[in-house]
Amino acid sequence: MVEPAIKYRLIKKDKRTGARLGEIITPHGTFPTPMFMPVGTLASVKSMAPEELDELGANIILSNTYHLWLRPGEDIVQEAGGLHKFMNWDKGILTDSGGFQVFSLAKMRDISEEGVKFKSHLNGANLFLSPEKAIHVENALGADIMMSFDECPPFSESYDYISKSVDRTSRWAERGLKAHLNPKEQALFGIVQGGGHRNLRERSARDLVSMDFPGYSIGGLSVGESKAEMNRVLDFTTPLLPEDKPRYLMGVGSADALIDGVLRGIDMFDCVLPTRIARNGTTMTSMGRVVVKNAKYERDFRPLDENCDCYTCKNYTRAYLRHLIKADETFGIRLTSYHNLYFLTHLMADVRQAIMDDNLLEFREAFFEQYGFYDKNPKNF
Repeated sequence: MVEPAIKYRLIKKDKRTGARLGEIITPHGTFPTPMFMPVGTLASVKSMAPEELDELGANIILSNTYHLWLRPGEDIVQEAGGLHKFMNWDKGILTDSGGFQVFSLAKMRDISEEGVKFKSHLNGANLFLSPEKAIHVENALGADIMMSFDECPPFSESYDYISKSVDRTSRWAERGLKAHLNPKEQALFGIVQGGGHRNLRERSARDLVSMDFPGYSIGGLSVGESKAEMNRVLDFTTPLLPEDKPRYLMGVGSADALIDGVLRGIDMFDCVLPTRIARNGTTMTSMGRVVVKNAKYERDFRPLDENCDCYTCKNYTRAYLRHLIKADETFGIRLTSYHNLYFLTHLMADVRQAIMDDNLLEFREAFFEQYGFYDKNPKNF
């Protein structure tokens, strides 16, 4: 039996909720969970240097197989020594498989049992991505954690379609597992699909757990459904996954969703949200969102968040940030991006401490009240 490239160690569970405090052991370090992973789609977290990501507390970043396959090409990354050397990042890296592009590029692709035909979003060229090809590209990229190639159907898709899609995703997962060439150094995760249907999620989890992946992701959420619907699906899906392996909720990055996901046993999260909204001057603060480009901050010489000790908040004012964003200065985007990523990584550190102290529900209530969320009940939100 091959020793897995990563391991999960459960340290403690919150007595009332089952939230997990643990750590994930990777070839590039051991990192505490639950954690938030910044997204660096093209081997770069937008506007952030690797040194800044390290400084603000990021431990694993996510890059995208589909986009790196198109440019610069996995062969170039491999020739450079893999993603870690290519982008000068010595901590963890996770690569998505390109499966989300099956969802996001729905107008440009055709799905078959063999794989997916794409029209390149760059130049319209014909492309074909199969489970085997996706794993080949991910092996060449050299990330610590790889995702299986799957289909992410719209949450509102018909039951019959999602049922067939779940079965195909299981078959693709098995094909990808067989194609994986480097299990000692790269861990391949299975992705549980099934929309909002309990029996389909159960079928998907059962199929994937039987394949004994070193970790499991929950996909097909945060694709347009309500937060209440997402939490409902997590309530019955997360318990289907092994206790001794990491659980990863894909594409989720709002503060409330992170806390509610942790309450339901999730260990890992990723999302483009903090850097995407930062580019428009929207920031996450301890008192709620601040859209710093708004006119009311023109003469506001306070820090962005008076309760934050990040580089941005220690050195610059809301008025200055507003000026930079309004003037389309790149430095403004860097400062707001830095703050948002710092905010989420440190929120997760606070969540970990709350689990250690067995007061995660009290932490959630206080955070939601201060942040301005209306419903503080974890079963209703």
